[in-house]
Amino acid sequence: MPGVEDWLNCPLDIVQRIFEQNKENWTQTACEYFTKRLQEKNTLSWIPSLNNTKLHNLKPNTLVKFRCMVQDMFDPEFYLGVYEVEDTKTGQTSLRTGRYRDIADCSPHQQIHFESSRNQTLDRQTLYCVPVPAETPWVKEAFSSDCRVRATPSTSYSAVRQKRSLDNDEQTNMEPENTEVTMETEGQTSENKRSKTDEDTGVTPPVTHDLNFPLAGETGPACLVKIYENFDNFRVNDVIEFVGILSVDPALATATQQPQESPFVDPSDGMEGVEERHVHCPPPSLVPRLHAIVVNKVQHGNPLLPQNLQSEENLAAIQGVLSEAASVRQDLIAMFQQALFGDSLAAEYLLLHLVSTVYARRDVMALGKFSLNLTGCPPNSSFSQELYRLIQELVTKAHLLPMTLENMNTLKFIPKKDYTANRLTSGILQLSEKTHLVIDETALQPGQLDANGVQNVTALGNVISWQKCDYDFNYHRSEFPTNIIVLTLSEGKSLLPSDSLVPIKPQSNHTSFSESFSVIHSSLTPVLVSKFRTYISVIQSLDYDLTEELQKAVEGDFVEMRKNDPQSMTAEDFHQLLIVSRWLSLTTGQKTLTKEVWERAKLMERERKQRIKSQSNRQ
Repeated sequence: MPGVEDWLNCPLDIVQRIFEQNKENWTQTACEYFTKRLQEKNTLSWIPSLNNTKLHNLKPNTLVKFRCMVQDMFDPEFYLGVYEVEDTKTGQTSLRTGRYRDIADCSPHQQIHFESSRNQTLDRQTLYCVPVPAETPWVKEAFSSDCRVRATPSTSYSAVRQKRSLDNDEQTNMEPENTEVTMETEGQTSENKRSKTDEDTGVTPPVTHDLNFPLAGETGPACLVKIYENFDNFRVNDVIEFVGILSVDPALATATQQPQESPFVDPSDGMEGVEERHVHCPPPSLVPRLHAIVVNKVQHGNPLLPQNLQSEENLAAIQGVLSEAASVRQDLIAMFQQALFGDSLAAEYLLLHLVSTVYARRDVMALGKFSLNLTGCPPNSSFSQELYRLIQELVTKAHLLPMTLENMNTLKFIPKKDYTANRLTSGILQLSEKTHLVIDETALQPGQLDANGVQNVTALGNVISWQKCDYDFNYHRSEFPTNIIVLTLSEGKSLLPSDSLVPIKPQSNHTSFSESFSVIHSSLTPVLVSKFRTYISVIQSLDYDLTEELQKAVEGDFVEMRKNDPQSMTAEDFHQLLIVSRWLSLTTGQKTLTKEVWERAKLMERERKQRIKSQSNRQ
């Protein structure tokens, strides 16, 4: 069997070899071959990553990996999955596969028979993928340090082989020698894109390519990922690690040129428009192509943990975290208490918020969500930024949104379909699951929200209340489920809704918070911060069970509380109490509710409501 150098550096040769040896089930055999190689210990760390390696340092047609979010899904494209090649010297013919390729690669003495009855036209799906939005710096650094290979600048393409189209068959006989043409076509076969030679002069003016990142300031490449099976398993906003074959052939850039006027070219071939061509066929030096062979959906995004936390071999590691859960929990609460002016109750609610996630959906309800509004935050200060920096050190994905009038009126929160370019333009709320969104409402100044600002506030409210975002498709809105963990920091009660409102009750001086945060960061040793990061990710992933006995006891308790004071215990209050008790149980390392935890949750909720009442009386 081929050695490491073969399958890492020459994967297309291995794919062709497997195709020739087993033409019936060869695709499954090829996937199994690479999957088996990647399952070997530490093998994945030897594969270069697009996330932290400059594109010019990667060799074309080699295996690379890319950790990304699916930002958009383009229409399927057709390609020649199998095509016949003739050796013009000997007259012998052979079959080749076009899978995992953009360009058909032929020797000078070979030619493709586009009219051969042995050819097979297949389809594949193209995903527009971007680096994971809001991924925190420590996560990026950890993944980068785990990559053992350091790529060197790649050599340029050699021109010893001709590169021919695999789908523009009627054009083939009219092309001069040594031309490079793109392989795939998007949409209907009647709208195949025509290629041009380097001598063509009808090129479009230079265009600035928008990489369509949801958040400003994100770094890393966007990528067109080609997938070949299980199309229905992919959704917009999925976080996936692809391992596949890198394609950056310069010939792919010719698809952005305007079709030349020729009596041999169908005039309808240029109907997709200049903007759509630039979006769907950007220069590969800017947006490379990746032909996915192995696909791994990312469950939690924490580089300190194995991806599959539920597997048998990883149960021991999970149990180790749970055995220390009580002590780690106390350390976290003590740290948050120091950050929140000595308020232990607010610190405990902040911890519950950080480990919360949507675990199920019932009709319109997103169960498990626990958005938090901390009030009493000092305005006109750096408190919100300091607290965000601390949270950013603990979680895998976080973004700070200053709620200024300018931001609310000018930024785009909701993704919108651009029918001219035939793509989904991103918005701030196009975030993957378990992203922490910290909203700094202390930055809001008196003023008027315009129509866009009102729309943005409404969109934020929908995410907080229902965990959904209505994407704008011009003629209609399409509802996309979200799982965004929203923390609102405000001086008084926020304009935005929340699942839990907690007024901060200071036990120390507001003016000393900068010093407190400095002390906190200096005390975060690498061992301690790793424990915190591991703890939060593990707690979020745990299953929770409410035994029948406890369920009856809880229901009986609800009836008694309603009987004693109907106003203080509504159905919404009871649901909130169940959510608090769920995350309170899990943060202590218990996967089921106990009577002690239930009583503790009731006490916390009573104290929280009393604070709100006292604050209202003072006002």
